[in-house]
Amino acid sequence: MWTGFFGLVFAFIIMDLYLLGGRKAHKVSIKEAAGWSLFWVATALTFAAGLWWWLDANVGRELANLRATEFITGYVIEKSLAVDNVFVWLMIFSYFAVPPEYQRRVLLYGVIGAIVMRTIMIFAGAVLIAKFHWILYLFGAFLLLTGVKMLLVSEGDGDLSRNPVLRWMRGRLRITDRIEDESFTVINSGVRWFTPLFVVLVLVEISDLIFAVDSIPAIFAITTDPFIVLTSNIFAILGLRAMYFLLADMAERFVYLKPALATVLLFIGSKMLIVEWYKIPIGVSLSVVGVIIASGVIASLWVTRREGAAA
Repeated sequence: MWTGFFGLVFAFIIMDLYLLGGRKAHKVSIKEAAGWSLFWVATALTFAAGLWWWLDANVGRELANLRATEFITGYVIEKSLAVDNVFVWLMIFSYFAVPPEYQRRVLLYGVIGAIVMRTIMIFAGAVLIAKFHWILYLFGAFLLLTGVKMLLVSEGDGDLSRNPVLRWMRGRLRITDRIEDESFTVINSGVRWFTPLFVVLVLVEISDLIFAVDSIPAIFAITTDPFIVLTSNIFAILGLRAMYFLLADMAERFVYLKPALATVLLFIGSKMLIVEWYKIPIGVSLSVVGVIIASGVIASLWVTRREGAAA
């Protein structure tokens, strides 16, 4: 199963790099992004069905139902929390004035880097939990604090000029003044320079690393099976780039999505802290998360539509 999964992920990456325009600069349209989003969701659901079928035939119906539900729940949670990535990426691309046709390549390599980083983090987390089960309670407390912070702390002005990583790179790297097509580095007078697109890529990777600190413990609240945690996480990441291009032009409409995400973290953190006394069924967790996210999306669209009509 591990071999088959990693083989599938490798095939998807190669397909995107060489067969589907991954190496060709172009602006991703809403239609293209919607098509790819549907493809990735359908692929994840197909994988869940295949996982259920294999476990049902080789292990038993009860475990097949449990693992398939855990996968779908983990996928929905990761997909929901990943929306925060979209807003941060939009801020980064806007700050550096990256043309839409160059954003695709940055996010392609960003996704590859995220897959590698999260694989390492998930395996490390699984080993720690296996040796020190009480770490789950630390994860739960951390998610509760993160949820409260998201509800109470404002976003700020989003000024990237004060970002310590960006200041470090500007102080120690040779960075060109303008974007050089899709290149991350260029040679000027025999000296290698980094382009602003390379800086954007580094910031994208770091932003995903930060968000992974929230999302990975959240999935460990659903299951400690490393195969389910990793597969649900990676499938959500594979579709993250398409989701960005689908939501980027209407990100301002989702005004209640962040409170909804904070509520999800509060629920999951509470679930982890009370697991010693009561274990919330996976089906109930999936339903609660789905209702919270759907409510945030519907409320956001309804309010912004009314405000637009009033204007």
